[in-house]
Amino acid sequence: MSWIEEIAVADADDKLAEIYGQLVQQRGRISDILKVQSLNPQAMSDHLDLYMTLMFGKSGLDRMEREAIAVVVSATNECEYCVAHHLVVLRRYVDDEETLDLLSRAEGLETFEPRLSNIVRHAQKLTSAPEAMTESDLGELRAVGLSDRDILDLTLITGYYNFVNRIALGLGVTSSPGAAPTILAKSPEGRERSLRLCANRPRILESIFFNTGSEVKSGR
Repeated sequence: MSWIEEIAVADADDKLAEIYGQLVQQRGRISDILKVQSLNPQAMSDHLDLYMTLMFGKSGLDRMEREAIAVVVSATNECEYCVAHHLVVLRRYVDDEETLDLLSRAEGLETFEPRLSNIVRHAQKLTSAPEAMTESDLGELRAVGLSDRDILDLTLITGYYNFVNRIALGLGVTSSPGAAPTILAKSPEGRERSLRLCANRPRILESIFFNTGSEVKSGR
């Protein structure tokens, strides 16, 4: 659901009908973040290709690190839709509630082990203060074992989620009924309840965000 016109499956033709058909056949539904792009089918198709490359392609960043970047960038931008869905996925790799809570608020990032801490703090700084980035920031990443290729991937993923967050926020994208719960609850009680709800969601929720179906084997 969003603030702009979206083309329903029954009304799609040509390239959009082909994309919709593939998604429904392979994944069972079309995600809200993709459907909002239905007026530009080529952009939708290219977007999904970029997502799959950055999040599942070969990289020195593992799946947990990539999902943590997604959550921290989205939390920094206060994009509830993206935080909610990627926090669900992140639960496959992180079973500590305090860590998940801190990541979902983009707070206390300095308390994590050095590699993860440097990765997510770099993503947060690049999101909130890109003009403040310096070459020394890359030195901190190299110090915890990241190669220049890893740094490139970190930068691409950070930039990508800033892009996606602005699609969601700029077009009012919200989850369809039955999708992931809101994570950025204002009260501690609300946040705890939302985190519990995410913990109980089935693995199919990753497909709700970008229709990836079951977990795609990562390149790493």
